[in-house]
Amino acid sequence: MPNKNQATIVGDSFKALKQVNEYDAKYWSARDLQPLLGYSQRRRFEQAIERAEISCKGSGNPPEHHFADAGKPITGGKGAVQIVDDDPLSRFACYLIAQNGDPRKPEIARAQQYFAVQTRRQELSDQLAADVERLELRKQTSKEFRALSGAAQNAGMQTKMFGVFHDAKAETSQARLKRPAG
Repeated sequence: MPNKNQATIVGDSFKALKQVNEYDAKYWSARDLQPLLGYSQRRRFEQAIERAEISCKGSGNPPEHHFADAGKPITGGKGAVQIVDDDPLSRFACYLIAQNGDPRKPEIARAQQYFAVQTRRQELSDQLAADVERLELRKQTSKEFRALSGAAQNAGMQTKMFGVFHDAKAETSQARLKRPAG
């Protein structure tokens, strides 16, 4: 059973591999990701990448936006420079590779756990942002309601009519709060 620090190590290691291109786009090198995911053979890792590309296409995302074929210069033992295949990968591509990797590898299991946790964090963050927006809208509606009530009273609305006035305003406000964002 993996200890609690292993998931953090995967996350920190994954973050450490992040690179930024000249257009400020974040990407990860497939060659750098390969050992992190427990693949010693390039051929087996390429199979996981191929499955991830199929999954990407099947989900309606153009694989070329997430998996780019490129070369990477490496220096050999005698100083010779050789260009080897390398794929710059988006975060989504890394996620798909982890999901389509060999589940028997503990590194893949930890990567899947890392991406599941990150996905849940994003969901919670999105929900919090929606809740904050809804609360701000309610505060604004309440403020407008008080201002409108004050204006009605200043205009001479009789006290016995305030109930009807408030009910009509409340119905309008509730309809606005329930309307889907768009």
